[in-house]
Amino acid sequence: MRPILIKNASIINEGKTFTGDLLIKDGLIENISNQGISDNNYEVIDAAGLWLIPGVIDDQVHFREPGLTHKANISTESKAAVAGGVTTFMEMPNTIPHAITRDLLEQKYAIAAAVSPANYSFFMGTTNDNIDEVLRTDPENVCGVKIFMGSSTGNMLVDDPDILDELFSKCEMLIATHCEDEDTIKANMHLYSEKYHDAILPRYHPEIRSREACLISSEFAVDLASKYNTRLHILHISTLDEIILFSNEIPLKEKRITSEVCVHHLTFAYEDYETLGNLIKCNPAIKYDEDREALWDALNNNYLDIIATDHAPHTLEEKNNPYLKSPSGIPLVQHSLQQMIEHSKSGRISKERMVEKMCHAPAECFQISKRGFIREGYFADLVLVNPNKNYTVTKNNILYKCGWSPFEGKTFTSAIHTTFVNGIKVYSNEAFTGERGGMRLTFER
Repeated sequence: MRPILIKNASIINEGKTFTGDLLIKDGLIENISNQGISDNNYEVIDAAGLWLIPGVIDDQVHFREPGLTHKANISTESKAAVAGGVTTFMEMPNTIPHAITRDLLEQKYAIAAAVSPANYSFFMGTTNDNIDEVLRTDPENVCGVKIFMGSSTGNMLVDDPDILDELFSKCEMLIATHCEDEDTIKANMHLYSEKYHDAILPRYHPEIRSREACLISSEFAVDLASKYNTRLHILHISTLDEIILFSNEIPLKEKRITSEVCVHHLTFAYEDYETLGNLIKCNPAIKYDEDREALWDALNNNYLDIIATDHAPHTLEEKNNPYLKSPSGIPLVQHSLQQMIEHSKSGRISKERMVEKMCHAPAECFQISKRGFIREGYFADLVLVNPNKNYTVTKNNILYKCGWSPFEGKTFTSAIHTTFVNGIKVYSNEAFTGERGGMRLTFER
């Protein structure tokens, strides 16, 4: 590959913003300078007026392949990801068949190797009866183990206390959990079904999948992890009640219990069910304004560690069903960075903290090898952002296979200019280059 020289960029990295040049060579960041780098017959990109940030790392997506490819597949959704500045994704195991054996997991890696322009890793799934397979997972090339400690598809709900105890005591890998208490949700659903029958409205979703359901399950997971010193990562925190479970007193690298908050829980709240209805139905539910405010405060004060999407596409036909038949999940990976830039511009979060939570922190939390930072010798996963270009989300530029977004019609005040994956320009000026740079992640564990 011909070296690429990015000049005059506003580089946002490791808590600082400065104007500088960056040289990409052989897939790596060769040189970073605020004094200028001379052009030695390189391909030159003049990035004056543009931000240069590390590629976003999304630690929780559902790309639906295999088995649910009428909704999405690894090819379509990874393209949407890089168009949104996401250079790396970690995908969940609740596909069909579930990724609950090493052979099934490797089949997903093989698909990604053939089609993904983004870097990739896949979680090993757990059930009540596959613990031996889980414990044989290789921590150096698999991002983690996923436990659904709440309602899930098929048989992926792990609710046997003895199995959970064994998993937390024996698993040496990072365990990522979906925490909602099944019994609480069932009891709430029974009450609302008796009252409203089939006419339950989407606005009741945060009452059915309640704060209490989240807290009971998250507390249980934290108690188990504390008992066994397990490396626990709780996904998509959605309530003010759960924040007390986490600490901001030690550096992220030293934390044994970490957390993630999603773009939709930072963006939407109860009043949005009135206009968006089932389109923002997700698990755990988008809750109330006071929860959203508490999540922002906890994020900015380092109680919450990572910003992700839980990108979970369904067809519009499926989402337009009545509440009880409408599946939970929102497609977000294409617009997560732009939405967070909007939050930054409104004063919710500094652009430096945004980069920390979307790029640096996932790399540190999962111990990803040489990614997530703009550092010499690291893989050149980079994004150029035009922070002053309007971009309106329309049917014509939504890249998800499902073809819709809760942001449709919204005009962002920034646009993704160019995305590099392993030094390869895979997306530029609202078009794909035809090059594919994605690699399987490795981990320093």
